[in-house]
Amino acid sequence: MKRNVKGRETGTTRLVDALGHVHVRADANARIVCLVPSITELLFSLDLGAQVVGRTGFCAHPKPAVRKVPKVGGTKDFDVGKIRALEATHLIVNVDENPKADVDTAAQFVGNVVVTHPMGPEDNIALYRLLGGIFGREREAEELAERFRTGFRAAVATTRNLPRERVLYVIWKDPWMTISNDTYIARTLESVGWDHVEIGSERYPAFSLDQIAGLDVDRVLLSSEPYAFRARDVDFVKQQPGAAKAIVSLIDAEMTSWYGSRAIKGMHYLAQLRSSLRDDQR
Repeated sequence: MKRNVKGRETGTTRLVDALGHVHVRADANARIVCLVPSITELLFSLDLGAQVVGRTGFCAHPKPAVRKVPKVGGTKDFDVGKIRALEATHLIVNVDENPKADVDTAAQFVGNVVVTHPMGPEDNIALYRLLGGIFGREREAEELAERFRTGFRAAVATTRNLPRERVLYVIWKDPWMTISNDTYIARTLESVGWDHVEIGSERYPAFSLDQIAGLDVDRVLLSSEPYAFRARDVDFVKQQPGAAKAIVSLIDAEMTSWYGSRAIKGMHYLAQLRSSLRDDQR
């Protein structure tokens, strides 16, 4: 087995990230920079907060503990020089959130780059185990896995008998943008009976509000990030002729797009939201 900087082998356990890279167990002096907001929260949930030495400005949880961790920029425009100055031994990134070219630059001096890419809610269990295995938090990882399994099963059971709805999940305006079905968000929505409609072939396609009428959409979900939709946006969309037949609702994006430990709360939130909205009037 390949041995990385400041690491030791973990016997027969293979710690494989989203790109197929095999990692070894880090020692207690690992210095972690995380460029993924939801995974920064997960690291704290795994009792690794003391080893997190860098984060993005969007890594907002858990409060207030995360505020003590130095910022290295944003998810898309992080400062490679700051990461180097922090003497990070491990860099945690995500395929969708972080530019590959900049990650590759950081990889020249960070010995261990852990690439993540959860594609559905049940991928959280593997994510917990990967990070728990690398950083010696196997027990904490299994506790999170059990909590997630319980929450996921409960959410599916709670919503199983509700009529399925066709939804359009909106992440941006000017231009208006949505998600493809090949995303973590779409699969999470699907697990509670919200089937996302496909628009085009891009991962995050642009669309016009006029298109909604032709998509046979039951509900338009306006997310709280990356664009922070508000009640006035709900009213605006409702007034558009193309959306006249759809119910328009706000949704907390952290509960739909944040994998990691937040997904445990997320499944409960989605089940409760789905149940509370079932009798909405158009």
